[in-house]
Amino acid sequence: MTCIIIAGSRGRMGQALLACAARIPDVKVVGAVDQGDDLSAIIDKADVVIDFSFHNATLGIAELCAKHGKAVVIGTTGHSAEEKAKIIALQAQIPMVMATNFSTGVNTLFWLTRKAAGILGPAFDLEVVEMHHRLKKDAPSGTATTLLEILADVRKLQLAEALRHGREGIVGERTQNEIGIHAIRGGDVVGDHTVIFANNGERVELTHKASSRDTFANGALRAAQWLVKQKAGLYDMQDVLGLK
Repeated sequence: MTCIIIAGSRGRMGQALLACAARIPDVKVVGAVDQGDDLSAIIDKADVVIDFSFHNATLGIAELCAKHGKAVVIGTTGHSAEEKAKIIALQAQIPMVMATNFSTGVNTLFWLTRKAAGILGPAFDLEVVEMHHRLKKDAPSGTATTLLEILADVRKLQLAEALRHGREGIVGERTQNEIGIHAIRGGDVVGDHTVIFANNGERVELTHKASSRDTFANGALRAAQWLVKQKAGLYDMQDVLGLK
């Protein structure tokens, strides 16, 4: 039995986690906290904390987990470089899964994107398009950012220099070393991501569309069950799914 505390329990993902956990026999939710609640009062009941709160709360949650020797699954995105560095440094003390997307399908998309970028080569132009619901606070999405990082890594580009956030005005011809990102917001879209590889005469598109947050919740719960058996270190869903 894996005993779990859910941080960010009143949010959309928190509610999905509670619903999905209730359907898994080997998982027990021993606590659910949100803004204003005291995680330290119940953390000793858990084997692992799943954090889907907000980026500025994640460091404090991770530090509390490290203090009490608890594993942590981090699903928040939008961290500053300083926040992320401090969170990652805790890998020396506890096992951590940190992922921008916990869907099995999306992690397959990550794997396919890396393979396709290597096979198709530099002749193909790279663009990423993502769409989410109107309430999403950060852009581009964490999933899109991971896709961009994969593309830049394969092409051996500095992402900050290669990135183009949409285009406006007389921007000139597209260069070979740029990667476009386009963030669309509207309605109740859970999450759509498309990677476009475009060349003269042909185009390859890899797309994942999520219609339910249960896909993310089930993936995070799977990660939690896997993580409690691991030694201290930093992992992602590619590790959980055996894709590395």
